[in-house]
Formats: sequence, C-alpha cells, structure tokens
Amino acid sequence: MKYQEIVKEVISAAQRAGDFIAGERGKLSQDNIETKGLHDHVTYVDKTAEQMLVDMLGEILPQAGFIVEEGTSTKVGESYQWIVDPLDGTSNFIHDFGPFAVSIALMDSHNQIVVGVVHEVTTGETYYAWQGSSAYCNDRVITVSGTETLTDAMIGTGFPYNEYSRLDAHVQALAHFLRVGRGIRRLGSAATDICYVACGRFDAFWEYNLSPWDCAAATLILQQAGGHVADFSGGDNYIFGKQLMAANKHLAKEFFQTVSGYFA
Repeated sequence: MKYQEIVKEVISAAQRAGDFIAGERGKLSQDNIETKGLHDHVTYVDKTAEQMLVDMLGEILPQAGFIVEEGTSTKVGESYQWIVDPLDGTSNFIHDFGPFAVSIALMDSHNQIVVGVVHEVTTGETYYAWQGSSAYCNDRVITVSGTETLTDAMIGTGFPYNEYSRLDAHVQALAHFLRVGRGIRRLGSAATDICYVACGRFDAFWEYNLSPWDCAAATLILQQAGGHVADFSGGDNYIFGKQLMAANKHLAKEFFQTVSGYFA
C-alpha cells in the first residue's frame, strides 16, 4: 500500500477518534481522572480513543507495531511502527479548554517518519503529510510563514509539567523571546503547536521533555511544509531526544542558535 493511500485511511481513523473525544467533552468528573505522575493525568477518554486507534490502525497495516502513550498495545513491528497520541492536550481536555489533538505517525525501519496525521479536535482541522508530499490542512496545501526576523515572529512554546531540571534555562529563553519577538503563546498541545508552525500561524516553537507521540507526526508535516526542526544541539534526535525546536527557513538559523545557547 502506498503512503498516500495509507494517509487517507489514517485520516479517517483520526477523525473517528476525534469525534469520540468531542462527544465526551464536558462530561468528565474528578472520579474519571487518574494520576500517572506529578501533574500527569489520564482519563477513560484517552484510553478508549487509543484502543480505537490501535484497532483501526491494526487493520490498515497489520504488520506494524505500536509506540503508544497509554500502553494499549506492546506489539513490535519488524518494518513499521505506529506512534500514537490519542489525546495530546489531556490537561486542556480535562478543563474543557482547547486545543487538543489526535496524533498518528508511521515510522519505518530506519526510524524515518513516512506518514503523519494530526487532527485538532476543537477546530476540526486535520493536518497531514507523507514522505515526499506537500503538507495539507483539510485538503489545502500549507506552508510555513515568510517571516524573516524574530522581531516580527510569533513564537510558541510549552512548559514542563513535571520535569524541572532545565526550567531555569527555559525561563531565560522565554524572557529573551518575550523581549525580542512579537509574542509568545503556550497552547498546551505540542502536536498542534508544531502544525501551527507548519501552516504559518507560528513562526517558531521550542519545548523540552516531549515524548515521541507528542511530536512525531507533526514534525513530518512541518518539514513537508518547508520548515526546519532540530534538537537543542542542532541535531536530528528530536523525536526520541525529548527536546525540539522548529522554525521557518528564514528564522531557523538564528532561532536554533539562540535556543541552543540557553540549553547548552
């Protein structure tokens, strides 16, 4: 099956899971919320959506394994792995506050992401790309912004919720970009943040303590939209390295050097 054909089926799966999530919005009580760790929560909505996705994706590509946030599958594939976040932005969802998204990536045996789909539930926007394609949002081709200076840049970031070893560096970087740029935004869904760089709403983004399911799909979409992505050393370990910075092609060099300087 070609990647373009796989994308169509993955979009359908992501939107079906998104419809379920949307239908449960506003129905949670404190009894429905489990704590996995400090400020790290999960609900029956996360678990049910993930099981739905594991079942649907298993039918699309039966030989593929899974890397999933909530542990509903431990299957290891020889050639492909699905990387799935059923609900990126659980804290937002708990408080009935968007955005929150379904994120699905397909990774090949060389650890290359070949399919990426992010469905933002609250807006109904579905971002997607496959290896060698353009990037799309709801069938419309998207590209990164043309912003050329950080002075004119809208920058996204995320805040750590339970890993504070690099918090001082993060706050220093935040203060710098607050002074230099047009504005800073924190949405609470890294998959959405990176897609917003891909479609030009953000000009750049950085965050640490990310998991593969937070960023795998969105980074492919970003790259196919003409964006640049790296880890904090400027390397390519941004999916499994728990750190990521992204920007359009004009800002990437300066933005990456600045972020790297604070986290060196």
